[in-house]
Amino acid sequence: MTGSRWPDLESVVGSTLLIGVLVSVGLIGAGFVWHAIVNGNVQFAYALPATSVGGFLALDVEQLTAAAARPRLLVNLGIAVLLLTPYVRVIASLVMFVVERDWKYVAFTGFVLATLTYSLFA
Repeated sequence: MTGSRWPDLESVVGSTLLIGVLVSVGLIGAGFVWHAIVNGNVQFAYALPATSVGGFLALDVEQLTAAAARPRLLVNLGIAVLLLTPYVRVIASLVMFVVERDWKYVAFTGFVLATLTYSLFA
């Protein structure tokens, strides 16, 4: 929508992806720095749990609420942000299509969002 008070879709999508990647890199980097300070090296013996993304996030939120902060939690949160960045991008696109009243793309994007939501917990 040229001349509108709303930003264009490319700007919203680009900003969403950039912010998601930068936050992810920041969290992962902070986790590695914290680990290096505590342990004297940056090597992690690391394996992701065999779970869905939703289960992975639930464990991280549980650890956050239990105040179990440690370097690995920051790295996990960075990975979670990176995994959720495309999801947030689809939500931003959906909002933009609703604002623009482009119902065909609202339907397509809604279907993609539903599929992604299902895949988070499958």
